[in-house]
Amino acid sequence: MRWVFLFLLVLNLFYYVWHQQQAPLRAKEVAPIALYQGQQRDIRLLSESDELPKKREALPATRTEEVCLFLGGFSSDEEARRVEQRLVSLDIASSVMPLDVAAGVDYWVYLPPLASRQASLRQLKELQARKIDSYIITQGDLSNGISLGMFPRMESADNVLSRLREAGYEPLLRELPRAQRNYWVRIEPFARRLVGDVLLAQLGNDFNGLGHQLMPCEGVAVAQ
Repeated sequence: MRWVFLFLLVLNLFYYVWHQQQAPLRAKEVAPIALYQGQQRDIRLLSESDELPKKREALPATRTEEVCLFLGGFSSDEEARRVEQRLVSLDIASSVMPLDVAAGVDYWVYLPPLASRQASLRQLKELQARKIDSYIITQGDLSNGISLGMFPRMESADNVLSRLREAGYEPLLRELPRAQRNYWVRIEPFARRLVGDVLLAQLGNDFNGLGHQLMPCEGVAVAQ
């Protein structure tokens, strides 16, 4: 039995070697170079693609400033309150606002502060002895200086300056803006459409001196 087994084993080995020699060689398939180059042309960088959405910088939204209708301006708060009550009775939202507006310039004649308060007080007594209206300044950048008057016209201030210079003093002049307080009735933006030309004409007849104008709701300097 052992010889039979060895004989079969040798026979199988012989058959395997013979079968390998009879199998045909297969050539490895290589893709044409033209196809490879075509695939290369189809490859694009992300930055070169036209299909990618372009980045756009977000533009800040432009804030539209609200504009209110103002009725006025009155010299007294009471008259503005009466206009407000009329509007409230018509269901028109409104409120009274005091506003300080420039109304001209005042001219201040003064003597600058001396080295000490005692020196300024001696100068004040000297001026008063000469019957020159004057008083000591107690606050501000001219503290301890001497005020010689506030004048609404430049001509009046020049006359005082001339007299003091003739008396041997060296007065100075400062222009101060003069503010005038007026009272206005502000109509809220959503209620502005309720105030037409007919109502404005009626209010103008009932309230002497009433005017109207459009101004920024938040851009008006309100005097406290």
